[in-house]
Amino acid sequence: MLGLVLEGGAMRAIYTAGVLDVFMENELRTDAVFGVSAGAIHGSVYLSNQPGRTIRYYKKYRGDKRFMSFFSLLTTGSIVGEQFCYHDIPDRLDPFDYDTFAASPAAYYAVCTDLETGAPLYRRCTDLRREMDYLLASASMPFVSKIVQVDGKKLLDGGVADSIPIEAARKMGYERNIVVLTQYDGYRKSPQKPGLAKLIYRKYPQFTAALLRRHTVYNDTLLRIGELEQNGEIFVIRPSKNLGIKRTEKDVARLEAQYQLGRSDAEKALPALRQWMAKQTAGADQKA
Repeated sequence: MLGLVLEGGAMRAIYTAGVLDVFMENELRTDAVFGVSAGAIHGSVYLSNQPGRTIRYYKKYRGDKRFMSFFSLLTTGSIVGEQFCYHDIPDRLDPFDYDTFAASPAAYYAVCTDLETGAPLYRRCTDLRREMDYLLASASMPFVSKIVQVDGKKLLDGGVADSIPIEAARKMGYERNIVVLTQYDGYRKSPQKPGLAKLIYRKYPQFTAALLRRHTVYNDTLLRIGELEQNGEIFVIRPSKNLGIKRTEKDVARLEAQYQLGRSDAEKALPALRQWMAKQTAGADQKA
């Protein structure tokens, strides 16, 4: 089976929206989607089959203080406005196609981090009308977001525990995966300074430990991705250049450039990707 693994990266992940729009326009589908943080949001749009939706509402509402702003952080406790982004936009302002998402044959997993255990939670969502809080949790960045409490669990950004869940996908039976990264080739994550983490999350020592080892896990995962890519077991699409997009980027022109880079990289990769997918299908048929 073929999986699609989507890294997060907040506003930087508009790159992923560009990649996925090209996938939708070319009817390129997978058997499962594993989305982390912003990757979970963009992955849901991929399964709702609404190309162009993400960049459209980003461009329209990015400057709105209810979208992502320090105003929202000061007034709600989260830098991303929960009501505006997870209810007003998908329900009224730029409707999300909940029914198409629910009807998709692909499995969809939103990756969150459990504050009590520090472990990743891979939540399979089938109805986002009822399970939107898991997308909210997956994309709730530490330090600038309220803890999301859902189904008796305390959750935050899935990227803390598993930024690129390639091994989780493989363990669930998706041995061949398309991986969309949001950092350029050669990037390595730096360590988190311990002081703030230990202060803010002092009640959650396992979560604090996950924060402090995040860079090691992330960098080790990149090495593993390199091995799998070299072996032909995964197909990786990553930014072909570093545009210097910030996690809280406000400049709409820069966001548009990041989105267009995703489109361009995906279009260039498409012939090789189709060839790789055909090879995977042929290999699976031979095993059967």
